[in-house]
Amino acid sequence: MSARRGNPWAVLIVVSLGFFMTLLDLTIVNVAIPNMIDRLHASLDDVLWVINAYALVLAVLLITAGRLGDLLGQRTVFFAGIALFTVASAACGFAPSAGWLIGFRAVQGVGAALLMPQTLAILTMVFPPERRGAAFGIWGAVAGVATVAGPTLGGLLVTAFDWRYIFFINLPVGLVVLILTFLLIPDLRTGRRHSFDIAGVLLASAALLAICYALVEGQNYDWGTIKSFISIPLLLGVGLVLLGTFIYVQARRQGGEPLVPFALFKDRNYALMNLVAAFIAIGMLGIFLPFTIYLQDVLGFSPLKAGLTMAPASLVAMFVAPVAGRMTDKIGGKYILMTGLLLFACGMTGVVLIAKTSSAWYDFLAPQAVAGIGIGCTFAPLTTVALRNISPMMAGAASGVFNTTRQVGTVIGTAGVGALLQNRMIAGFTSQIQQRASHLPPATQHAISASFQAAAKNGLAGGPAQHATGLETAIFTNGFVQAMRPTMLTPILFLFAGAVSCLFIKRASRGTQSEMATAVSEPTSATAAG
Repeated sequence: MSARRGNPWAVLIVVSLGFFMTLLDLTIVNVAIPNMIDRLHASLDDVLWVINAYALVLAVLLITAGRLGDLLGQRTVFFAGIALFTVASAACGFAPSAGWLIGFRAVQGVGAALLMPQTLAILTMVFPPERRGAAFGIWGAVAGVATVAGPTLGGLLVTAFDWRYIFFINLPVGLVVLILTFLLIPDLRTGRRHSFDIAGVLLASAALLAICYALVEGQNYDWGTIKSFISIPLLLGVGLVLLGTFIYVQARRQGGEPLVPFALFKDRNYALMNLVAAFIAIGMLGIFLPFTIYLQDVLGFSPLKAGLTMAPASLVAMFVAPVAGRMTDKIGGKYILMTGLLLFACGMTGVVLIAKTSSAWYDFLAPQAVAGIGIGCTFAPLTTVALRNISPMMAGAASGVFNTTRQVGTVIGTAGVGALLQNRMIAGFTSQIQQRASHLPPATQHAISASFQAAAKNGLAGGPAQHATGLETAIFTNGFVQAMRPTMLTPILFLFAGAVSCLFIKRASRGTQSEMATAVSEPTSATAAG
């Protein structure tokens, strides 16, 4: 391997640290919601937008940021993303109000969008195909651990300090990554001058913004009118029309320099893994969000205890993922990925079946260990299979599309589980009121029912108030568990669908790997090219 590429394993550590921060900030905020409401005197809607502003901006800008990496150089855009993300994290920590915090979270999302696609693009350029599985194994471990570890680390920081430290934790890590980026990551270019598809950027951004905003806010507006003639269905329709227009414009530009080269999707494995990545994102967010609420609001765990209860899955995944990556290099990723998805789905099904109003933390150890093995066997082969045959010249675009698909899946998973959980909570509370309050006068039953329906419509608003009676507590805890089961089982079905999709993975021939090993030597350093 050319010395101009530097030490690929050192490069892997640097990009993984940056990637870890961006994924951690998708989930670390969840356990801090009660603390934020209390300390900022904010409403639940305000705090939910602290989560959504980051996820929304991230989803909208990933494709554009991936192509920017091709245009300006992956190292340059990665460095800019880390710098912006770190500064925005500091601003979030010092935010004086919910409004300022939401704005700074949007800026943080811009930084995350800039750096995230560059991680895979850089790894694709510094590692030859026959060694990418091991590299993506570590990258995959970071992805799995960050997604699951967010509640654990967030619970620790909120319990020991307060919500501001979930953002301050990014500052030392960000500074270290900035320094190491400059010292260790080479400025590799393909030697080909790229143009920037402005029309594609505007159409893609507007389409994703309309669709993702509608999904994020749909539940809040009962999937109806927002204001005047503007409604959630209208935004979804406009977004789909803009997306169709974007695809048409991109088809006309395929002979030049499109934002999304359709040639990417001629590779069956890349196209298929985009679908599987969306299934996994829907599954993970749909599973862990209600489970986190269950641990705190039904079992009464502190944020720290809830996070530690979820930690076994991430710890197991951290050790399994590098091994799965090395095995992917040796035998291919098809059956490893399929096995991982099945184990993840089966482990979380076990969690759902075990969950009761009286469960203890240790009841979840065994199924979470199984789920952790599954998570560890998922991300490395998923990424390796997707990008093994991608030319370095299209690495940025491929990574941008791949990460966008995953992030849109996250938005769909969050919106879908919110709507489903709300619907099931109303049904569960109604059922529990009929069972447990049948001896009360009809007027009292109606008042209790109205109170619980209002609580369910507030979204993921938390458990019963401290002054609640024993009857109200029983209605809430049993009703929530009754609602949680179908809510969690639905996204688990997407994991099983992902496993079935793996049957259509095409195994890479030795000839293809040899061609790609030659292709990976095409990039040259910016200084050499100059």
